[in-house]
Amino acid sequence: MDEKSSSSSHHRLLIVLLMVLLFGVIMVQYMCPSRSECQMLHQVGSWLKVGSATGSRSSGNEVQDGLPKDPYIAEDGALVRFVPRFNFTKADLNRVVDFNIKGDDVIVFLHIQKTGGTTFGRHLVRNIQLERPCECHAGQKKCTCYRPGKKETWLFSRFSTGWSCGLHADWTELTSCVPSRMDSREVPKNMPSRNYYYITILRDPVSRYLSEWRHVQRGATWKASLHVCDGRSPTLSELPSCYSGDDWSGCSLQEFMDCPYNLANNRQTRMLADLSLVGCYNVSAMSEEERWAVLLESAKRNLRGMAFFGLTEYQRKTQYLFERTFNLEFIAPFTQLNGTRASSVDVPPETQHRIRQLNRWDVELYEYARDLFLQRFQVARQQERRQARERRQQERRRLRGRLTTKQGRQLKPTEAPLQPDRHFVVTEEQQREKVGGDNVESEVLFPEWWDLDENSTMEDYMDNVEQW
Repeated sequence: MDEKSSSSSHHRLLIVLLMVLLFGVIMVQYMCPSRSECQMLHQVGSWLKVGSATGSRSSGNEVQDGLPKDPYIAEDGALVRFVPRFNFTKADLNRVVDFNIKGDDVIVFLHIQKTGGTTFGRHLVRNIQLERPCECHAGQKKCTCYRPGKKETWLFSRFSTGWSCGLHADWTELTSCVPSRMDSREVPKNMPSRNYYYITILRDPVSRYLSEWRHVQRGATWKASLHVCDGRSPTLSELPSCYSGDDWSGCSLQEFMDCPYNLANNRQTRMLADLSLVGCYNVSAMSEEERWAVLLESAKRNLRGMAFFGLTEYQRKTQYLFERTFNLEFIAPFTQLNGTRASSVDVPPETQHRIRQLNRWDVELYEYARDLFLQRFQVARQQERRQARERRQQERRRLRGRLTTKQGRQLKPTEAPLQPDRHFVVTEEQQREKVGGDNVESEVLFPEWWDLDENSTMEDYMDNVEQW
């Protein structure tokens, strides 16, 4: 008898412990919905939910907490509640341009090496819904991107005009070269000045650096780059080479990092800055620290002034912001690919730290760009939701104003109007008494205050919640 009671008490204890563990798992998910916010708790929760993980994956990810899942949240592992670090003006965040593809406006793509620019460049010529799509033929490197009704291009990029200003021309080269290239024809005096909308793509500095090393290791040199600044290319003493042969193929990562003249170091900052501010490639004009501080501020300023920039790590958001900025739509959605050659490189933590030190200015620029990018995305989404909410409210107002009964008629002008400070409910029997026997369908537009609840739907409630 004692053995049975002891066994029963043990079973009850186990049941209580299991219930406590289950309750703990539920509370972890409730208190920390974002994995990045409570990594340790989510790791514990994942150990306890091994059995249920397969079932949850099989049900799909289209619905979360009973609502349609936002496709922009999970695609890149970004925090649900993004906390801004930098203060930007309203003009910096509300970036929408009046791009006139039928006029003379031109989109100029500044292509920085190993940022995913080749993929984005192909999107520009092959994946945009246009009245007159770009003509791309097999075996040809360039596409013809003419305006509707004109034999004139609206896109200045590798896949439309080629490397017209030099291989991977930077901001200094493009801003001085593109206008002369585009306006080489005779321009009537009464024609308004052309608008040039500069765009670019940035990437995490460590990943970009490793990707460039692998590319150089396979034989890439970019020898055709002109590096023109203040009307001339740098001399060999101003820009020495890191290798003596035809290329640097087979170089080790250590050799790549040890070259003090390696243009891979802080490439994104240099290519986005105005090099004429620091004497171009003449490094003797000022100290290295002062030189790079000036270049960084110039790169930030130019980045803010660009019509658009995207980030390799945020493909879907990049697509969304480009479409909203230029009022153009892509045919197929962008894909987030994380399996790059750089991601396959097993780099020790100390080597990654060395790379970050070599690219300290790029690291600071990227953090600044990421903050601006996510703030722009957040503002754009809030504006889109607000506009959708206003459309829903207008539709509800219109529907609520339509009083349709089996026997109805238009309200008589002599009848007392509804008072805004009273709760007035008309039953179906009272309505029949008012309208008599007439079989008329009526529509009454109520004023804005009439039974208007901004949070009457779950969508409205979610739209009204600020997620900073």
